[in-house]
Amino acid sequence: MDTMTAMTERNTAATKTPGAETIREQTTRQRATRYLLAGLRLALGWTFVWAFLDKVFGLGFATETKNAWINGGSPTEGFLTFGAAGPFQGFYHGIAGAAWADWLFMAGLAAIGAALLLGIGVRIAAAAGGLLLVLMWTAVLPPENNPFMDDHLVYAGVLALLAVTNAGDTWGLGRAWAGLPIVQRFGWLR
Repeated sequence: MDTMTAMTERNTAATKTPGAETIREQTTRQRATRYLLAGLRLALGWTFVWAFLDKVFGLGFATETKNAWINGGSPTEGFLTFGAAGPFQGFYHGIAGAAWADWLFMAGLAAIGAALLLGIGVRIAAAAGGLLLVLMWTAVLPPENNPFMDDHLVYAGVLALLAVTNAGDTWGLGRAWAGLPIVQRFGWLR
């Protein structure tokens, strides 16, 4: 039996078996999954970068120009003072507007966003972003529209998915980053 006949019989058998998937269908699905995960990575990266830019320059979406960080405003004061509720309200009121909290929050937004957009250090970005999102979730407990679930936890889950699937490799610099000796030595830098 020649190779072409064997491939035809194997592909025909796979299409006749209920629930069986051809190699071509698997490849198409895997490619689509990679592109979808890359798109989610870029969307979340832009979400973090946009929050950073809006708070720095007061672009008028979530932050008014007069409250911009470059104009002396605090990126944490307004939300943590007036938005925090629930069991951790006192803690968040206590750190609202603190210079260290402002710098840590803004550095986190910028670094997480940049890493996700570039596709490098996605595991670290996912862990840091997940922590930041869970902290933001705790600031508004219980959420407005659900006893416990809100978009912060969903985004944290998506970040975890991006980390475990090497989503930085598609439409990003993840493969080149993974080739660096330090990243090969310490896989958590991936």
